Amino acid sequence: MEKAWNNFKKYRFLLAELVKKDIKLKYRRSYLGILWTLLEPLLTTAVLTFVFGNLLGKGGRTFPVYILTGRLLYSFFSNSTKAAMKSIRKNSGMIKKVYVPKYIYPLSTILSNYVIFLISMIILFLATIVFDIEPTWHLFQSVIPLSLLLVLSLGIGMILATMAVFFRDLEYLWTVFLMLIMYTCAIFYHVDDLKLGNRIWLFKLNPLYLIILNFRNSMFGNPLDMEALVLSTIYSFAALIFGVLLFYKEQDKFILNI
Repeated sequence: MEKAWNNFKKYRFLLAELVKKDIKLKYRRSYLGILWTLLEPLLTTAVLTFVFGNLLGKGGRTFPVYILTGRLLYSFFSNSTKAAMKSIRKNSGMIKKVYVPKYIYPLSTILSNYVIFLISMIILFLATIVFDIEPTWHLFQSVIPLSLLLVLSLGIGMILATMAVFFRDLEYLWTVFLMLIMYTCAIFYHVDDLKLGNRIWLFKLNPLYLIILNFRNSMFGNPLDMEALVLSTIYSFAALIFGVLLFYKEQDKFILNI
């Protein structure tokens, strides 16, 4: 453990540079640049609110904020895991030329996406002002689900980065799987409206839904759901531990498959 920590400290400057590089490359040829980070969730929320709020008559006055909380967290998870999955193959040239701890690449892509995600949160806090959602002390609890979101994304990202080296079709399969995850995250509907009864366990299998649930609780002034907190913590750290172990076990074989 001490050796791994010392190795991390040795390359932390490179990690920071890779994070900066990823952010710059993402908006290098974009006219809107970082502004698109704020506009994209806003426009998506407007469309979903119009469809589900106006046409279907769902939700209430604060429904746009409800959608935005789910959309922002899901978008980060989706974008970061897809980027991490491609990170090893994307940096194959560097891996073949110089020694750098290979975990640096998926880690930097996830952290760069997390920075962009935190910037996009500006839109959410502006939305709470527009829709008169008064902040409470429960808002400070949002740090917990946001931290678990990072842990979960890193764990899944490490798993995908490893598997994608050997199974190139995983990129297409993960896109389909992300669609399933999105529909079980209750982004644009209330789970209570589905009248699932005992079948609510289907949603409890999705750690991202549990994280979104507690983030919404903190934003709307409600205490954290302790069952969701425990389950999401177990899922997130289990994914991280499994992802790190799998990555370290297979990393020496990367050079033969990239």
